[in-house]
Amino acid sequence: MLHRVLRAALAIALAGTAGLIAATPAHAATYQTTASALNIRSDAYLSASVVKVLSGPTPVEVDCQKAGDSVTVGSRTTTWWAHLPAHNGYATVAYLNTPETKLPGVPECTVNPDPPIEDITLADVQAMFGSRIANPSLVQTGLPSLNQAMRDAQINTPRRQAAFLATLVHESRLEYNIREIGDTRKYGGRGYIQLTGDFNYGPAGKYFGIDLLNNPDLAMSLQWSAPIARWYWTVARNINPFADQLNMGKVNAAIGYPAGAEDQRRCDSFKNALRYLTGSVPSGIVCTRSKAYSGDTSELTRAEFDALGKAPGTVG
Repeated sequence: MLHRVLRAALAIALAGTAGLIAATPAHAATYQTTASALNIRSDAYLSASVVKVLSGPTPVEVDCQKAGDSVTVGSRTTTWWAHLPAHNGYATVAYLNTPETKLPGVPECTVNPDPPIEDITLADVQAMFGSRIANPSLVQTGLPSLNQAMRDAQINTPRRQAAFLATLVHESRLEYNIREIGDTRKYGGRGYIQLTGDFNYGPAGKYFGIDLLNNPDLAMSLQWSAPIARWYWTVARNINPFADQLNMGKVNAAIGYPAGAEDQRRCDSFKNALRYLTGSVPSGIVCTRSKAYSGDTSELTRAEFDALGKAPGTVG
């Protein structure tokens, strides 16, 4: 464990600069916002936390822009978000006074790369989760594909790894081929993330170019179980930002089951994983959910789920 803690200490030291703009132009461009109650978010995602709400149209300085979630306003759709240094956050370009979908002449934001993260081993997950690892040989077999899925999903920090692994150990015991016990539904829970419902099997199959609706057992195959978990984490939902915020309440809501005692159990596993990966448990971990996230969110689209976290009357 010592090498993991030392590695994590380096990651934490570098992480303090990972979100900072590494190259800021000498003169920022000025634009006018075009909306009232415009959300300024901590990152270029609709699920990122709101750091400020601009009450009305106002001039803002933009020093760079980055690609993020798609936003449509009227006939214009853009994936570009403007960084507003004075407000320490991002606003979608859709609500700036430009007809362009990307701001002309404004550089893209650059950040320091994340430090390399080692692959997770069987010894690691056993140390994190103890007796929840009930079939070590099966877990070992699946780890190469699971580590690749984490790389593909940018699950590359201790917080993200801890949230992802804590979720999967409760969903499937980290066994790629598990079927939800007693669930005889055609589209019942399968695989690492217990994919459930035709509303998930259909889109996941379309994303990977496989027919999951007619071959649902592919969701618990060694080839597809981990990629499907990655798809759900990043495409069906956008969960990495919740892990970054230490908000396991939102992570659990995004997975899609009603609030209850299971939330605390998963949060405890998250803490155990963080303790192992970093040597300590940080303050500020959120284990509970707000009222908006307390119900069963499993059948919501990503847009519908993202809308739950938006304050009434705000945009962006």
